[in-house]
Amino acid sequence: MNATTTTEKTTDTKTQPKNGTAAVDKDSKLASDQGTTTIADIVVQKVAGLAAREVRGVHDLGGGAARAFGAIRDRIPGASASIGQGVSVEVGETQAAVDLELVVEYGVAIAELARAVRRNVLTAIEQMTGLVVVEVNININDVYIPGDDDEPAPSSRVQ
Repeated sequence: MNATTTTEKTTDTKTQPKNGTAAVDKDSKLASDQGTTTIADIVVQKVAGLAAREVRGVHDLGGGAARAFGAIRDRIPGASASIGQGVSVEVGETQAAVDLELVVEYGVAIAELARAVRRNVLTAIEQMTGLVVVEVNININDVYIPGDDDEPAPSSRVQ
């Protein structure tokens, strides 16, 4: 059975004053008569990644390939983990949309976890950046089972 979901997005409309100069959206926290503030995509991506990881039951972020590259990167001295792994964002002047790829721990109620992650990400982005979050889409792509990742200790052929 196929279900189609429609998500309605709101858009900001700015009016042009009669003198031809650009208007400042007075409802935006990021614009004023003294200037505007622009937030880079990477900032929103990192905030979303950190906020998602804070929720109990989220084991990791990213798809299989992203996690594999992350494991390789972790073995390189001096390399740092990507906080934005598994997070993609679209950032406009006043709004943002977020897509997350999560690995959840076995035994966690996924629907409740998704609600908690969505709420935490939305709150963190809106409080830190002033952007209005229009969507937080969550894709659960794996379940972490303790003991699955344990590699057997390499046996030495010589003693």
